[in-house]
Amino acid sequence: MFMARQAKPVTLSEADRQELEKWVNAHRTPQQVAQRCRIVLAASEGRKDKDIARDMKINFKTVALWRQRFLIEGPDCLWEVAPGRGRKPKFNADTIERIINTTLQILPKGATQWSCRTMAERQGISKATINRIWQSHGLQPHRVKGFKLSRDPKFLEKLTDVVGLYLNPPEKALVLCVDEKSQIQALDRTQPGLPLKNGRCGTMTHDYKRNGTTTLFAALELAQGKVIGQCYARHRHQEFLKFLKRLDAEFPIEMKLHMVLDNYGTHKHPKVKGWLQRHPRFVLHFIPTSSSWLNLIERWFAELTGKRIRRGVFVSVPALIAAIEEYLTVWNENPKPLVWTATVESIVEKLAHCKQTLEKIQPGCTSYRTRKVRKNNSGRL
Repeated sequence: MFMARQAKPVTLSEADRQELEKWVNAHRTPQQVAQRCRIVLAASEGRKDKDIARDMKINFKTVALWRQRFLIEGPDCLWEVAPGRGRKPKFNADTIERIINTTLQILPKGATQWSCRTMAERQGISKATINRIWQSHGLQPHRVKGFKLSRDPKFLEKLTDVVGLYLNPPEKALVLCVDEKSQIQALDRTQPGLPLKNGRCGTMTHDYKRNGTTTLFAALELAQGKVIGQCYARHRHQEFLKFLKRLDAEFPIEMKLHMVLDNYGTHKHPKVKGWLQRHPRFVLHFIPTSSSWLNLIERWFAELTGKRIRRGVFVSVPALIAAIEEYLTVWNENPKPLVWTATVESIVEKLAHCKQTLEKIQPGCTSYRTRKVRKNNSGRL
C-alpha cells in the first residue's frame, strides 16, 4: 500500500508576504509572475496543491513545481523567465554589436549615412533584420537635427534675465516678446491644386510664382497670449519705430512694457535708442546671440507659417497681408498663452552636456572666448 506524498509546508515571513502581495497587485507585473505569487501565497495558507490547481484552473504539476522552487530558492526565483518555444535568434550578440558599431563609427563609401539596404549588403544579412536591430537600439541614421550653441560672452547673464522675466514677470507691467518675420513671400501656384477628399490628400504644384514679399512686426503679450502685428514693406529702423509707437498707443500709459528682443541692428539703431530714452516705459531685454528659441514670438511665427502661410496661395502682396491679418484676428478671439517652464539651471545643464559631447567628438573644438584670447595674445589663430 502506497502513501500519498505530502507537500512541504510553505512559511512566509511578514516581509515576504507583503512583497508577494505587492507584486500581485502591481499593474506592470508579468502575468506569469503574478500567478506564481498567488500559488505561493495559497500554499502558505496550508492549502493542498490539488485544491490550488483546481481553484486557479492550472495544472497540478505547475503548483507543485513552484512550491518546491520557492522553498529552495526563495522569492527571486518567481521572476525567472523560461526560454520561449519559438524560433531562436539567428544572430548572436557579437553580430548585433558589430552592426551597431558600424552604424555609429563608420561611414559608408560615397555617402553620409547608412540605409537599411547598404548596411544589409555590408553585413550580408537582410534589410528587415537591420531595421529591427536599429529600432531596438533607437537608431535612425536617416534623420538629423539642427543646432547651434551661442558664443555670446554674456550668454548666462542674458539667459538669466530673459528666463527670470518669463518665470517671474514684474508686477504692474507687461512682458512683450517682439520680433519681425521678414521676407514672407506671396506665392501663387502655377496650376490649381486638388482639394482634400476621402482616400486622397490635397495636392499642390511644386513650382510657384513669386508675387512680392512683406515683413510682419509682431509682439506677443506673455500673460494672455494676445498678439499685435503689423505688416510693412521693409524692416528698417523706420518701420520698427512705427511699430513701437503703435505698441505705445495700444497699452495703458501707466504700465511698463518689458520687451524681449534679439540682437538685430534695427533694434539698436541710434534713432531707436533716442526714442526709447524719451519713452522710459519701454524696458528692453536682449536674448543671447544665436538663441532665437528664447523668444516666444518665434514659436507663434511657427504657428502662423504652418497653419496659414505654407499652404496658402496668394496672387498678390495685399492678399498675403489680408491672410496674415485674418489669422491675427482669429488668434486674438481666443488667445492661448505660451507658457515657459524651463529653468536657467536646466538649460545650462543641457548646454554643458552638449558642449561636453562636442568636445569628445572633436577635441580641438574650442569656444569663441578661448579663440579670441588666443588671437589677442598671438596675433593669429
